[in-house]
Amino acid sequence: MTTRRPAPEAPPLELWGGHECTVNRVGDGWMDQTRLSGHHDRPGDLDLFADLGLKALRYPVLWERVSPDSPDKADWSWSDERLERLRALNIRPIVGLVHHGSGPHYTNLLDDGFAEGLARHARATAERYPWVKDWTPVNEPLTTARFSALYGLWYPHLRDEGAFWRALLNQIDAVRLSMKAIREVVPDARLVQTEDLGRCYGTELTAEQAAFENHRRFMTWDLLCGSVKPGHALWPRLVRFGLKKRLAAIAADPCPPDIVGVNHYVTSDRFIDHRVERYPPETRGGNGWIEYADVEAVRVLEQSPRGLALALEDAWERYHLPVAVTECHLGCTREEQLRWLGEAWATVRQAHADGMDVRALTAWSLLGAYDWDSLLTNARGRYECGVFDVRSGTPRPTAAAGLLKALSNRAATPLAASGEGWWRRDTRLLFEPSRPICGTALSRGSEGRSTEQARPILILGATGTLGQAFARGCAQRALSHVLTDRKGLDLADPVSIAAALEKNDPWAVVNAAGWVRVDDAEHHPEACMAANAWGAVALAEACRDRDIPLVSISSDLVFDGRTREPYLEDHETNPLNVYGRSKAEAERRLLAMGGRNLVLRTSAFFSPHDRHNFAVAVAQALEAGGVFTAARDQTVSPTYVPDLVNAALDLLIDGEIGLWHLANRGAVSWAEFARQVAGKLDLDPRQVRAVPTSTFKLPAARPRWSVLGSSRGVLLPSFEEALDRFAEGYRTGAPVVRTRSSDAA
Repeated sequence: MTTRRPAPEAPPLELWGGHECTVNRVGDGWMDQTRLSGHHDRPGDLDLFADLGLKALRYPVLWERVSPDSPDKADWSWSDERLERLRALNIRPIVGLVHHGSGPHYTNLLDDGFAEGLARHARATAERYPWVKDWTPVNEPLTTARFSALYGLWYPHLRDEGAFWRALLNQIDAVRLSMKAIREVVPDARLVQTEDLGRCYGTELTAEQAAFENHRRFMTWDLLCGSVKPGHALWPRLVRFGLKKRLAAIAADPCPPDIVGVNHYVTSDRFIDHRVERYPPETRGGNGWIEYADVEAVRVLEQSPRGLALALEDAWERYHLPVAVTECHLGCTREEQLRWLGEAWATVRQAHADGMDVRALTAWSLLGAYDWDSLLTNARGRYECGVFDVRSGTPRPTAAAGLLKALSNRAATPLAASGEGWWRRDTRLLFEPSRPICGTALSRGSEGRSTEQARPILILGATGTLGQAFARGCAQRALSHVLTDRKGLDLADPVSIAAALEKNDPWAVVNAAGWVRVDDAEHHPEACMAANAWGAVALAEACRDRDIPLVSISSDLVFDGRTREPYLEDHETNPLNVYGRSKAEAERRLLAMGGRNLVLRTSAFFSPHDRHNFAVAVAQALEAGGVFTAARDQTVSPTYVPDLVNAALDLLIDGEIGLWHLANRGAVSWAEFARQVAGKLDLDPRQVRAVPTSTFKLPAARPRWSVLGSSRGVLLPSFEEALDRFAEGYRTGAPVVRTRSSDAA
């Protein structure tokens, strides 16, 4: 199957990038990731990409976007501006023409004219940009054919193997004809052909199916290389679908890639198991003669799959063509994104050192992605962060941007990138561990992994809700941490503060300690101010002097409630009680002193793990058959503590400073909050009695409205979604954290 040998010395490794640019169709609806991320209206993003040190950028000039209404009507204005800017920035574009799409509305993957139509668009694109050398006419043809014609997820929504093979061959023909048209304009144009590449593992009874899937995964490149002919493992199967003549025509006029583009994700490797009773119903399927469950291999195999390292070996050994990792992304917490990117870079470097002609690692999803958790079938606006976070409307560089710059400059990587990713830890397992009978090629050790022990995060507040929650969050994310109480660090004693910082040598500090009893503060104002303001300032000064980032927690009670719009970070504070004044004073001093202070305002905590919060109190009262009384005239934005902790840790790792608002999206009165808790737990909302705040005769005044919004980016999901996870956690006795393991392809 070899078609080309590499030069004796492979070119040096490069870093490439790409923003998630899928335009896919579901029914009559279209989802355009370039518009969703805001990149469509922000040409300045390209300068941000250039600042990362990228040498090339996978970039869309998509058929659906250029000629959406008619093949005879093209609008090049958007592409003209962007490609010229890339040229000025000295970034090579790798131009994509269809990215998980089925073409404009006047064609589709099963249209006999699909290939010729795309070739026409390809020629026009090459004529307009003859200086572009690298092209990907169709991204991931096999994956797109599976999702569109075998699984029925995308247009034309078929679940038919014959249609799947026709959709694949139509895309292969589109690549071949497009490259022929491009090379008539740009003779030295290169084909960078991308495809998702993982391995299928299985039990003995699923061995035949696993073998089939392990052959099928190569079909994009096999077809382009002209090797699908008599003797190929899948030749008889395709011939049975009446495709013999088409296969012969493709084999007679191949179009081998100049670069084999390997897209690989943590979830690319699969495990199929005939013991379906071990798995949830949604994982179960079959092939007509055996039922099996199909799950992520990393979630079930005793030993973690070798993943990207094996994918590179497989691609190199099969084709001996230059290889690049053309997508590298993980939708997860920030340090896991860093670990995945760092491990991928180490893997690529090792493959390069071992003699493979590996050209690049591509940081994919630079601007994040929307709704890949539903495989783009539901436009719910579920965002997973990329190298930049676009939730404020202006791309904010995350720690991944810093890591890319470090990799491009061979500089030191961020501390949070150390340690093993979740895909290497025992916590990765969601099902009973299994040993595969077929497809075996598992981890042999610490390949590509960092085992460096990072300096810890020092967390104050060992006896409080937030201190415990931050420690739990760090443990779940494998972030080294130390949780301390007043004996370990007394905020009232500068000597104690200095000693604790010296002893623990933290790279960051989270101050989750302080006075929390709002009404008692009215009777002990000095003690409250000492704990929440003067102690917080003393700690911040000590951290500033040592250049240590500090996270401090503030409150919605710094506001007076005289508005009916969500409070943003720049709204003027005017607290109504002693507790609010203590938090406002701490904010003012911390934000004015300089240093690396991150101040987080939040509101109305609830969590299933901590039994001393409003939502749990509601549940316990109603379960006991009692009545729960709550204020109807105070409106808040409740905050699910696991969401708060995860967002705070992400911001800390990103190196963010200044003031941020963190609360779940939504606004409810305390009484409505109680009713919704009751509803989620199948309790009787009628047992909630709504009363005016004056009923409680509380010593501390509260604002009637303290809903938090943000001008810097709304980072937490909706209150309704958080309440669903609270209810699940309350029933099971454990907090449920929003997972982010979907992968943009």
